[in-house]
Amino acid sequence: MNYRVVARKVYWRWFGEVELAGGPTLRMSGDAARWLREGDEVELRIHGGATGNLLDFDDYTLLRSGREVWPPFEREVQHARSGVYARTLYSYTLRFREARYERDYEAIAELEQHHYASDHDTVAVWRCPDGSRVKANTKPSCKEGEARLLDIRGSTPASRFLVVELKDRLPFEPPIVAYLRLDPPLPAMNRRTPAGVERRIREKVFPEDWFHPTFDLKDLLPQGRRWEEAVQQALDRVEVAAARIARVVVHPDYRSDGLGARSVRLALDWAVERAAPDGRRDKQLVCTVAQMARYHPFFENAGFRYLWDTASGRPYLTYALSEAAAQYIRRFLQTDPYAGEHKGRLYRPRYGRVRGLAGPIVFNGVDKAYTTDLDLEGLAPEVREVLEAFGVRRRRLERRILRGVRLRIEPGTVHLLWGASGAGKTTLLRLLWDEMPDAGRVDVPEGKVEAYLPGVAEPVLGDDVILERVARRLQDVPAAVELLARVGLADAVLWRAFPNQLSTGQRERFRLALLLAGRPDLLLIDEFAAHLDGANARRVARSLSKLAREAGITLVVSSHREEVRRALEPDRIVYVGYGLVWSEPGSEDRGSAS
Repeated sequence: MNYRVVARKVYWRWFGEVELAGGPTLRMSGDAARWLREGDEVELRIHGGATGNLLDFDDYTLLRSGREVWPPFEREVQHARSGVYARTLYSYTLRFREARYERDYEAIAELEQHHYASDHDTVAVWRCPDGSRVKANTKPSCKEGEARLLDIRGSTPASRFLVVELKDRLPFEPPIVAYLRLDPPLPAMNRRTPAGVERRIREKVFPEDWFHPTFDLKDLLPQGRRWEEAVQQALDRVEVAAARIARVVVHPDYRSDGLGARSVRLALDWAVERAAPDGRRDKQLVCTVAQMARYHPFFENAGFRYLWDTASGRPYLTYALSEAAAQYIRRFLQTDPYAGEHKGRLYRPRYGRVRGLAGPIVFNGVDKAYTTDLDLEGLAPEVREVLEAFGVRRRRLERRILRGVRLRIEPGTVHLLWGASGAGKTTLLRLLWDEMPDAGRVDVPEGKVEAYLPGVAEPVLGDDVILERVARRLQDVPAAVELLARVGLADAVLWRAFPNQLSTGQRERFRLALLLAGRPDLLLIDEFAAHLDGANARRVARSLSKLAREAGITLVVSSHREEVRRALEPDRIVYVGYGLVWSEPGSEDRGSAS
């Protein structure tokens, strides 16, 4: 049935009500309710069994101009992560949906503290039952009762939120792993050029009415209105054909899994299907202003084109939702003298390729044994007594770790040493580092070698914050940002931490970044990902495997973890045990054993 909106009330972002003339009152999120204008003609479809003058969240579908307003946008996707050979290594089932519950906004507030551009030490404002307000990043405790989220600092009343929910998650995994904030366009846009500031650049490239009237309070607040009235009037006059992605925040543990680009793509669908955020005009384009886009390509991975820098020096990128928008973008990139230099591309990888080993590594008839003399000298009497009871007085232990090993490691390949503890994996790595064999030869071509062999070769973590430490080694700050992200330390807030402030797993990833910052031709790692949980071990192994191949690094690591073996996708697996070494292709689809 068709009705007319006569009133809307917004109590919280997650709760509001809309009154229909001659019809029921509809409960929905406040973020949805505030975009309905008094006088809007809407179509109400009541779900089976729902009756009465008050319909709850799940009781109905509401449309305006043939477009769904409620229930909110939702999409379930299978997010597969492939390796270097395009095989699916692992996948997530993700539910992308507009935030609608109080717990969604609480999760958004917790994620917001990881956003690189937050200007606030605390990113949320909470209200306790006694009326007091508390600034905190997570839900605070009140003297009595429960705190309610009042505001997410940095957002506006016009903001709408898309959350990314992890389905089929393990008990320790977060339910919400990312969120995206969609806003109307900014009221004004100027650009910086070598010749100075060019004003109203957007309106010179695209039709002016795509961006105006947008959400803007500046001309309303001085007129003596109450804040709520001014906000609602500013919302009511929005009538734009563009949307702006104002935030994309991914949980730090999931940032190497492509959730940023995936979230952006789903936001494009949201804008097309629901004309989000306002739900009024069909959207022609989606834009973003993001300094971070200089250092991470996920907007460009989702198809965005870089157009210019704003007057404040932040990159402006757009995505065409229509052929008309695509033509405007092409014309600008072809005719603008500054755009002709970058051609719509902003991000440029900085790490690059290493020189690489000049030839293969060759083990030729290598033997290696260790001898250990044990006696009871210097032991406490009670310890000596126990050992003597077992007949242990003096013993020489001789272990032949390697016998006649012949092995060839081609430059630029990934080799995984596989075997039980004590089988000889570490010995092989030490021979590649600096140890001498008892017999035979180990030929390592000229090249730079970096190694993590606990107790033998370890990178110095230093006393600098981690971004500065990696950047000094690389002599390149953007490359350091790229490298930290690829080893699973993509949280920019964490880049300001000192090594002693990192967890054990974070230190392991920092150590890996330092090794790679040396731009090695040969990288040796013993017990790779030993301090990482299964999910992070898998992510870092996948990323390291890709980086090594892109850069031309010869990578030799040891592990006994199955998730590492699968995600690393080694060119060859080197089995070590009982003094013997043999290798076979690391992928079942490639080659035969040798």
